[in-house]
Amino acid sequence: MNETIGYVVFGHGSRVESANQSVRDAAAALSRAGRLTHVEPAFLELGSPDLAGAVDRLAGIGVGKVVVLPYFLTLGTHLERDLPRLIHDISLKYKDLEISSAPPLDGHPALIEILLDRTKALT
Repeated sequence: MNETIGYVVFGHGSRVESANQSVRDAAAALSRAGRLTHVEPAFLELGSPDLAGAVDRLAGIGVGKVVVLPYFLTLGTHLERDLPRLIHDISLKYKDLEISSAPPLDGHPALIEILLDRTKALT
């Protein structure tokens, strides 16, 4: 079994292209910071590629597992309903590819550090 892991930074997507670019930039920064070879951005809507397109790219280079990293702050309808449906549909196409999803960013202790950092910028 192929143990090569691919990662997808999965954002909502926006009509504002600079917002989409920030997700692409986060994916590239994750790749550099973690020395991760296979990192792709993807969007639920209004951005390209979509999740299926990102998984297609990763499957095309031979990864055996895909981990979706939601670039969402909280668990909501998109992560509770839409993302599992998308993963299920993609899994039907790639039966030998393991696809899993990490939780949203909410609850991670680094978020409090980020908020503290933001308070210092304005005081």
